Amino acid sequence: MISGFTFVRDAVRLDYPVVESIRSALPIVDEYIVNAGDCTDDTIEIIRNIGDPKIRIIETDWNPERFVDGVTYADQTNIALDQCTYPWCLYLQADEVIHEQDFQKILSAMEKYDSRDDVDGLLFHYNHFWGSYDRVHRGHNWYDMDIRAIKNNRNIKSWKDAQSFRKDGKKLRVVDCEAWIYHYGWVRHPEVMRKKTIIMDSFYHDDEWMKKKHSDSGRPWDYGPLERVPVFNETHPEIMRNRISEKDWNAEDYSDPDNPPNLEHLRFSCRIHSALEKLIGRKIGGYSNWIQVNT
Repeated sequence: MISGFTFVRDAVRLDYPVVESIRSALPIVDEYIVNAGDCTDDTIEIIRNIGDPKIRIIETDWNPERFVDGVTYADQTNIALDQCTYPWCLYLQADEVIHEQDFQKILSAMEKYDSRDDVDGLLFHYNHFWGSYDRVHRGHNWYDMDIRAIKNNRNIKSWKDAQSFRKDGKKLRVVDCEAWIYHYGWVRHPEVMRKKTIIMDSFYHDDEWMKKKHSDSGRPWDYGPLERVPVFNETHPEIMRNRISEKDWNAEDYSDPDNPPNLEHLRFSCRIHSALEKLIGRKIGGYSNWIQVNT
């Protein structure tokens, strides 16, 4: 049996697809724990309106003293994780969705490795959408895999800024379940994207850094030239159909081609690195917070 869990704050104001995220997992979980932190909008109401008895909402206050290096994200993740009651725990952040075509892969992997004591969790592959639902990052500066399912009651905790998980501070031993996470955190109206970026940065940096970084805080986010980002030709999760069809803005309308933003994927060094990885078919270095075991 499976517990789903997440944390969220101000999903309406910042346009998180949290309803789609939760609903995408409900068919395969037996409970879904939602940690909703001191929201200033209708986030809790829209989650309640999903109307599924599997969903259990807990309300928490975020500690401003933990607004450094993103550690408050791990705090909130762990609050939700501690409420999970089943042997496997499926974690989705509020802008992550799973595809119905991967349900059986996830369930089969959990069944196969449930009795393997040397396996702590499951790796998922990633689609990082950028500025549009038909553009997806594949470059060196984007992580292509991460842990999104873990075994319960092994002293496993969210790590650093909730990027992944560790057990007693050590990397987890995991296997690739071959399922995908559809990450929509960078597909928002440019005006909302700017607001969200400012709020996110405030959980990592002090006021002086924020003033320098966001001196143009009223300017919409510039996604840069989308033709530099690969086209996505596959299908999205069915649960995203309405949100995708209701998109009524184009990132290009808010872009300044004569003054492109200083984005990592546009830098020459990153483009060369990404081209080499595409040529050889694998990552060179990069993020890897786990130990992959033999299947």
